Amino acid sequence: MKLWALSDLHVGHRRNRELLVHLSPKPDDWLIVGGDIGETGDHMQWAFDLLQPRFARLLWVPGNHELWTSEERGVRLGGADKLAALGELCRARGVVGVDDEWPVWPGDGGPHTIALLALLYDYGFAPPGLDRAGAIAWAAEDGVVAADESRLDPAPFPDIAAWSAARVSTAAARLERSQAHPTVLVNHWPLRDDLIFIPRVPRYRPWCGTLATHDWHRRYGARVVVSGHLHTRRTDWIDGVRFEECSLGYPREQRSGMLADAYLRQILPEPTVLHHAPR
Repeated sequence: MKLWALSDLHVGHRRNRELLVHLSPKPDDWLIVGGDIGETGDHMQWAFDLLQPRFARLLWVPGNHELWTSEERGVRLGGADKLAALGELCRARGVVGVDDEWPVWPGDGGPHTIALLALLYDYGFAPPGLDRAGAIAWAAEDGVVAADESRLDPAPFPDIAAWSAARVSTAAARLERSQAHPTVLVNHWPLRDDLIFIPRVPRYRPWCGTLATHDWHRRYGARVVVSGHLHTRRTDWIDGVRFEECSLGYPREQRSGMLADAYLRQILPEPTVLHHAPR
């Protein structure tokens, strides 16, 4: 029995769908789907239809793409309302969503509480001293304009930073109550700014997380921290904790000839082959 992770499926791209249909069944294993399945409920339904028969259990956290405003069965949904609707979609399918009771991993290396998080970002990963407007302007100097600025509605919060702060506060309170086991922390956005590795678009940093979670791997007893968003698959070690970036990414970012199974990241038990040296 193994726990796997894969994020940034972006199934709106035909090539990604064609790749994912060849993912091998692992009927005894669990899969964390780490956000950015796509932009709509239909994209999530397609992915769940594909993945549920192949894994014993699916766990999901949202990325920014799922939270983009979209038409869902004739209703325009964005912000917290869309997150709630996607949570209901997960419950109807038996998928564990971000605001459900966190599951405990019972397999090898367990028990571990799998903390499913949706912490967003607050522009704090931009250079020090920049507010939101300054961060956006700094990124634009290098030609970086985030689609979130026009497609991600923070309602009912006044802005994304306020929504992020509320999610961080709620998650911290849940984690304080969940001290019975070590944790696997799962969040679409990386929890630390020193994990940002995006050489293609280095000034995309403002939309990549919040400094509020910099020490969560120590504070909340993490054995592994799982994230996506950056589309740069890698393993890092900080303070003896393994950090896994597990993106599939866009077709142009994928390695030619690489099979779907190779994109899965083994989370538990700890794999025998790791991709980067500890630091």
